[in-house]
Amino acid sequence: MDIIEKSWEVQDGIEERVKNLGKGKYGRVLKMARKPSEEEYNKIVSLAGFGIILIGLLGFAIYWIWKSVSP
Repeated sequence: MDIIEKSWEVQDGIEERVKNLGKGKYGRVLKMARKPSEEEYNKIVSLAGFGIILIGLLGFAIYWIWKSVSP
């Protein structure tokens, strides 16, 4: 089997999964989903950014303590 046949098989598999996406257990969730308003989007982005910064600071604090305690 050459690479072109393999790529067509992969493409067909992806198309089958996408075709059945709205009919399975996630179909109801996808039908209820909507685009967030600008205010909701800004809240989500700011909270996610705050969380990323908080986790980074926590990791840096652990690293700093680890370096200062170890000989």
